[in-house]
Amino acid sequence: MYRLTPATQRYAWGSTTAIQDVLRTVPDGLPLAEAWFGAHPSAPAQIVDGVALDAFIAADPTYALGEGVATRFGAHLPYLLKLIAADAPLSLQVHPDIERARAGFAAEEAAGIPLGAAERNYKDCNHKPELVYALTRFDAMVGFRAPRRAAELLTGLDVPLAARLQEILVADPTSAGVRAAFSWLLAAETRPSAADVDAFAAACARRLEDGSPSPRTDRTVMRLAAAYPGDPGAATSVLLNPVTLRPGEALFVPAGAVHAYLGGLAVEIMANSDNVLRAGFTGKHIDTDELLATLDTVAAPPIRIAPERVFTSTEIFYAPVDDFELSVTRLTDEGTTRIPGRGPRVIVCIEGEVEVHGEFDGTLVLERGQAAFVPAADGPLTARGDGVLVQADVP
Repeated sequence: MYRLTPATQRYAWGSTTAIQDVLRTVPDGLPLAEAWFGAHPSAPAQIVDGVALDAFIAADPTYALGEGVATRFGAHLPYLLKLIAADAPLSLQVHPDIERARAGFAAEEAAGIPLGAAERNYKDCNHKPELVYALTRFDAMVGFRAPRRAAELLTGLDVPLAARLQEILVADPTSAGVRAAFSWLLAAETRPSAADVDAFAAACARRLEDGSPSPRTDRTVMRLAAAYPGDPGAATSVLLNPVTLRPGEALFVPAGAVHAYLGGLAVEIMANSDNVLRAGFTGKHIDTDELLATLDTVAAPPIRIAPERVFTSTEIFYAPVDDFELSVTRLTDEGTTRIPGRGPRVIVCIEGEVEVHGEFDGTLVLERGQAAFVPAADGPLTARGDGVLVQADVP
């Protein structure tokens, strides 16, 4: 087992205290949005002796990953584990499936666009399905509502933007109508003006005061319009499913699903990718055409993942992908507990203090905020102590 120091990301929407509290670092007043416990080449975690995790794995993939994982995924850790803390809404975004990621990456490489260029969409050739496990209340928007329900929510908002959206949805209450409404809001040639967006948010505020049929929808529009004035993405929230996770609940976001995280602290696990297509709520590169080409507009409820309990103290969240699974083990001072999982694992202590023992490689004590990489060669793990351990591994 090897201690890990995460790579941190200071995006404007991050929290000034939440991740710092978990990592037990001194806040400096600046937002900290993510801590990456992974091996993505753009921001790999560091083995304590200063070696980057991606380089460590590449030096001996069979030792680090195991023969089976190395055969399936090459000399790369298949997943990326993060802490994410949002004090403001994140960008309205979609992640590509693997075919589109490969094609997009190849096209940008052929065009000579540097990997670090602001206008780059594809940082790698991998898909990016992801699972979020809430540590606090976590609010999000994921996927599309039924078109008829979205049309109903626009009733009574006596402004041109609402009337046009409702007209589109009533004329075609199918996924094609949803795509037309969403595209009308975001495409450069049709997107409403900032004044129209402000009027739409003001109409939601008036309706909320008068007795709204959906207070949550109106509050979300107002929240987004306040955070990103004039951004038509605020109006897309009427089309999207609202989601609130309580601590201990999990949500899966497949490739192609439009989403925006609105606030909260969570553990996030995804395929090992940094491919994000954005259409709003951001100062970063926006490529609405590419997002719309990648988007799945079929209405569907959010995918909440129910855990499977094993070994009494562990819950495993099985996502419908081959790249990762997430387990959460709650330990008390009642003896040693087996930690399920295999292959290359990343473990993070998010509460208390835990002593972890590898079958072939000694013992490591992890306190709150500390993490370790466990090579496949270390074999099964056991743990004892009083705390909570999150583990990423490969199915």
